[in-house]
Amino acid sequence: MVIELYDTTLRDGTQGEHINLSVQDKLLIAERLDEFGVDFIEGGWPSSNPKDEEFFLKARKLDFKHARLTAFGSTARSLDNIEGDPNLVGLVRCEAPVLTIFGKTWKAHSVKSLGISDDENAELIRRSVRFLVESGREVFFDAEHFFDGWKDNAEFAERMITAAVEAGASRVVLCDTNGGTLPHEVAAIVTRVRQIVVVPVGIHAHNDGDLAVANSIEAVRAGATQVQGTINGIGERCGNANLVSIIPNLMLKLSSEFSHVRDMKALTSMSKFVFEILNLPPDTKAPFVGKSAFAHKGGIHVSAVMKESSLYEHIDPALVGNRQRVLVSELAGQSNIRYKAQELGISLPEKGEVFKNLVNHVKKLEHQGYQFDGAEASFELILRRELGQFTPFFEVIESKVVIQNGQEIKAVDQAVMKVVVGDETEQTVADGDGPVNALDKALRKALLHFYPDIRAIRLIDYKVRVLEEKSGTSAKVRVLIESSDGQNSWGTVGVSTNIIEASLQALNDSINYYLFYHQSKAVATAPSSEALNG
Repeated sequence: MVIELYDTTLRDGTQGEHINLSVQDKLLIAERLDEFGVDFIEGGWPSSNPKDEEFFLKARKLDFKHARLTAFGSTARSLDNIEGDPNLVGLVRCEAPVLTIFGKTWKAHSVKSLGISDDENAELIRRSVRFLVESGREVFFDAEHFFDGWKDNAEFAERMITAAVEAGASRVVLCDTNGGTLPHEVAAIVTRVRQIVVVPVGIHAHNDGDLAVANSIEAVRAGATQVQGTINGIGERCGNANLVSIIPNLMLKLSSEFSHVRDMKALTSMSKFVFEILNLPPDTKAPFVGKSAFAHKGGIHVSAVMKESSLYEHIDPALVGNRQRVLVSELAGQSNIRYKAQELGISLPEKGEVFKNLVNHVKKLEHQGYQFDGAEASFELILRRELGQFTPFFEVIESKVVIQNGQEIKAVDQAVMKVVVGDETEQTVADGDGPVNALDKALRKALLHFYPDIRAIRLIDYKVRVLEEKSGTSAKVRVLIESSDGQNSWGTVGVSTNIIEASLQALNDSINYYLFYHQSKAVATAPSSEALNG
């Protein structure tokens, strides 16, 4: 069965809390959706705000390869002014080739919200759809609150969608607007609707019951051929149906086809792209595309995954552009160590005490509070140090942080650092915005003379976790740092009862990790002695 993908990230998705897109943002996402193979891209409601009007104006210049741009709106406000209704006129003027309008299909809304009779509501839908069809556009009808309306008064709900079809709507989209319908109800109602309408049926589900994906899939199984949703499930309240989960489920598990989706390997990158445009952190636990979606931690699991990945993975992560990850923790076994070593390109002996030593060392560290799930760079340094492949590039032999403040004293955070590199000792002082920033500046200042390339390192995330909350201010803390050189990022960890000491541990690992790889890269690209000598 060929399923139409209808994306409403740019319209319904923007109704979610903390979601805001500029016109340029919307244009960028629209181009990415088209590239992926979405059939319909709902750009917004052109008559509701200047931003959407500007988007449709600029979107005319986009060269879509697959998608058809769609504008959203409602039926006319009054039967007395269909041709002059601002909403309908705005839809026609935006020049989108497809127009989607919603109308009331729950009698309670018709009576209480609009204050009109059944006949008037049906005629409002009929005449609004006909007006848009006669403008030369394809028209989809979103049956608002259809599932609640059908359960309340099926005859009324069915009469309203019949009016839309009679007026020329080419799709009837059943909306679970409140998001509370159960999958078996969706299946039964979609089956019934397909018996009474002659046009394709679509599904538009909201996630208030955490069932939007399941409801969308059940609708398809019942015969719906259009699925509406958003990338990453963003949207009002609890969000919309997540197309990122729906697409692989339909393609890989129900053998459904999409008109233009050819390579699902772009799914993970598209999900991250939208999160990036929204300035939101990716959902690490998102099914299919999240960083943790194919992450394995328990030693027994990892042992089985190494033999046959399908034993603990429902699909091959590469199919959606993701990858398998093995985490190293107190739950780790020798299989975890071996897997991570292979992943890092580190050769380990087949037999010997190295595995047991590494496993015991990691478990001891985790018992002390270390966590390597988000600090794989620190783990790699441990592994390479145990194997004799890494020696720290420097040693901090003394550090001091001075925090000065008071009512009549200017606040100062200052770090003093004494660092040894080879046979040389460097001592520096640096002020910072907070003690950790001062520490970071002092360490860099001491090392720049020896390693000028560390100027490229930027601290992009800093997290502190109290490990023994009952111990109060004397509790251990774990500091996780994420660093980047503009091309790659890596995580490091430090643990101590002193937050400054824990931060310094993580900073040390961060710089050492960068220097190790920077040096390795330089060695790998350096010409051989034979080449230099001709």
